Amino acid sequence: MTWSPDLLIIVTLTFLLAGTVKGVIGMALPTVSLGILAATLGLKEAIVLMLVPSFVTNVWQGVIGGNFTILIKRLWGLLAAMLLGTWFGAEALTMTDTSILEALLGVTLIGYGIFGLLTPELPTMKRRERWLSPIVGGATGILAGLTGSTVLPVVPYLQTLGMSRDAFIQAMGICFSTAALGIGIGLTGRSLMPPDLGILSAIGVLPALLGMMVGRVIRVRLSEQRFKQVFFFSVVVLGAYIVARAYIL
Repeated sequence: MTWSPDLLIIVTLTFLLAGTVKGVIGMALPTVSLGILAATLGLKEAIVLMLVPSFVTNVWQGVIGGNFTILIKRLWGLLAAMLLGTWFGAEALTMTDTSILEALLGVTLIGYGIFGLLTPELPTMKRRERWLSPIVGGATGILAGLTGSTVLPVVPYLQTLGMSRDAFIQAMGICFSTAALGIGIGLTGRSLMPPDLGILSAIGVLPALLGMMVGRVIRVRLSEQRFKQVFFFSVVVLGAYIVARAYIL
């Protein structure tokens, strides 16, 4: 891919915005960056470009907070299944038509946005956690390997485990960084991670971190509930656009 000024501007602004959203609500950097980059550059390029910023920011989120060891012991089955799932998902990525994958990403974003807008009360799954975690991890990994999206079904599932807010945010960081690692390994092993895109992905770390700092400032001045409503509505619109782009536009 040619590094044109337009490309650098798109990547920089995308990760600045994605980092800002993550700074406000503690998640959604892959969602925002994937949605915008898939709509402008294509899904496979978007998946590669979001990997390094997603991994770095989520490792930071996952390590800080004091619950890291406890969460690793609790979620190891989910994380192992997620890594395995990303391998199968990345394999399917090489054999599936791009328009189908873009539509799948769009549908995933729409579902995620609607879930966020409705914020339904979910039943607790703590008693089923031992056998349900590997299933959720595997499903999340497969979907992540196919589309790059790491939010479903793992985020709603984590909400059913009765964690504190801090532990929940830290658990999301651990899960998202694990998925990014698995996707990176899967794509590299299948020669789907060109060095030029890998370098450009690394460049995206700086605006992502800057955006996170901006987001933290916004968080103390803005109603988090109102911001989430605007954000999730925007995700639905973006997902609908990606589906339309895949089959209509």
